[in-house]
Amino acid sequence: MTFSKTLPAGPLGERLSGYRMERDGLGRSAASVFRLEGEGLPSLYLKVEQAGPFGELANEAARLDWLKASGLPCPDVIARESGGGRNRLLISALPGADLASASALTPLVRVELLAAALLELHRLPIASCPFDHRLENRVAVAKARMQAGIVDETDFDETRLGKSAETLFAELESRRPDREDLVVTHGDACLPNFIACEDGFSGYIDCSRLGIADRYQDIALACRSIASNFGDALVQPFLDLYGLTALEPARLDYYQLLDEFF
Repeated sequence: MTFSKTLPAGPLGERLSGYRMERDGLGRSAASVFRLEGEGLPSLYLKVEQAGPFGELANEAARLDWLKASGLPCPDVIARESGGGRNRLLISALPGADLASASALTPLVRVELLAAALLELHRLPIASCPFDHRLENRVAVAKARMQAGIVDETDFDETRLGKSAETLFAELESRRPDREDLVVTHGDACLPNFIACEDGFSGYIDCSRLGIADRYQDIALACRSIASNFGDALVQPFLDLYGLTALEPARLDYYQLLDEFF
């Protein structure tokens, strides 16, 4: 669903007086994302989604608040609003560009920044994180999304194109790992969801799937994103920088399979 580029009505619209709004492709959020600019005003982002059982903006707001309280850089939550069948989230902008498009930085530097950002996140104590994304919970959500018919089968990875969501879900259940190496994960650790400038890392965005999960939840999507954006040659340097000395290909593939449902 697409949404209008006009500022919302009501209290939120009044708050945004003086801003102009343009559609933005920043990150990989399922919501429509708009960048707001105004003379002498701080840059903001407005996210808009259709209200419903699979909305993610409330999840994102809660996780941004928690991440900020944990001392890690991310956007500030400025306002939340629901009405007219839509949810809206207004957040601050971070300086720089996402790691997929930060052309002022070399690909290797961007890979280094991604590895460091994930290490910092994964060092947070899981006892402090209220968001439980262990497989028991995530596979259940994957099943609910499949049954609701919202899994996009046209967007599967090349090796899975042509298969049905039902076929992949059966594979998801049969191949489930027997252990989880739990850390606080980003949940969607692709290059567009990490922001940096020439001075260094600016922060994490699109955090609606942040939660306690196997570290391979992030490693798998980071490796796929690096290979897609920069080529396979930079995947091993990323793993070296992260400190993963013995890669487990089966777990890597499993979490890439899980991601097909989100």
